[in-house]
Amino acid sequence: MKSADEQLSILELGTEKIYTRDELRQKLATGRPLRVKLGCDPTAPDLHLGHSVVLRKMRQFQDLGHKAIFIIGDYTTLIGDPTGQNKTRPMLGPEQIKRNADTYFQQAGKILDMSPEKLEIHFNSEWLAKMNFADVIRLASQMSVARMLERDTFEKRYKAGDPISVHEFLYPLMQGHDSVMIRADVELGGTDQTFNNLVGRDLQKDARQESQVILIMPILEGLDGVEKMSKSKGNYIGLTESPTDMFGKTMSISDAMMPRWYTLLLARPIAHDHPMEAKKTLAHAIVEQYHGRAAADQARAEFEKQFSKRDLREIARILPVTSGDIWIVELVEKAHKFNSRSEIRRLIQGGGVSVDGDKITDEKAHVSIRDGTILKVGKLIVVKLAVS
Repeated sequence: MKSADEQLSILELGTEKIYTRDELRQKLATGRPLRVKLGCDPTAPDLHLGHSVVLRKMRQFQDLGHKAIFIIGDYTTLIGDPTGQNKTRPMLGPEQIKRNADTYFQQAGKILDMSPEKLEIHFNSEWLAKMNFADVIRLASQMSVARMLERDTFEKRYKAGDPISVHEFLYPLMQGHDSVMIRADVELGGTDQTFNNLVGRDLQKDARQESQVILIMPILEGLDGVEKMSKSKGNYIGLTESPTDMFGKTMSISDAMMPRWYTLLLARPIAHDHPMEAKKTLAHAIVEQYHGRAAADQARAEFEKQFSKRDLREIARILPVTSGDIWIVELVEKAHKFNSRSEIRRLIQGGGVSVDGDKITDEKAHVSIRDGTILKVGKLIVVKLAVS
């Protein structure tokens, strides 16, 4: 096993924050395998590259000789994490939660070492479902309302006069209780999980356990480069998507996003000075991670065959859209390249917009969207529409 300092230099790479670095070094210096917790609520059936950032950090721990504790939050999902929400989340039913959870193991296995000596899997219903009302009261007594309102989501909603349901206060306590039940040494999470993770430290202290170290990972922005990657926002790349779609969608990101994607998804610097070559290398590496070298080679070849050298130079993009008819101005607007609709209208009137090779010159026109439709805007934008 590597020394504590060698492990620390590997593990802190790409992290946003560690609570605390000294504590992590002390735990690593014991020489025992650490229990590294990651919880995932099955709110949707698919994992995407955004989830992979923290999963890859967990794999680093495994490769260094530590044990991953993967918790499927089937019980916490009954509430729904209020992180980033300006209103109460709708509760999911048990059947929907089970359907979503069933897909998680296979997808996580694309990244994690699934061997029993390296991975322990739990559903948090194993302990949360057994709690009676007195147990819940005792758990709730360990956290003050003032402390809960320190969470930025709750604070903003409270100040705005938006309703906060009492059951939402239970979510951080439930997630923190998970850490107590599995005696976690380390918990991983994104920046939006910082409050929940720190609650786990507090509850472990109350339980007279050694407090877990928290490794906070950055949030990966989606294809639009603005919002965090999310299936609901349509800006994601799923871990189970085809090599062709995975490659094409990666090619759609902006040049400015590439350094961050290289760091968070590949843990290495950009491989080329030329943006197009750097992006193709990035796309190839991502596909190879989930489908293998041969599939990545084929996806790259198909991409280069589908688009001419001129189109490649102009960067052909994959744009997620919903099916149906859409106003041409609104469609072009989704390309995120224009400052105003008046600019788009002028471009349409000048014959600078085409759909599947047909020029659109009527700014009031509506077009029918289907999967694979090619939208060209001016000389610099080539978009392939992907219907979700």
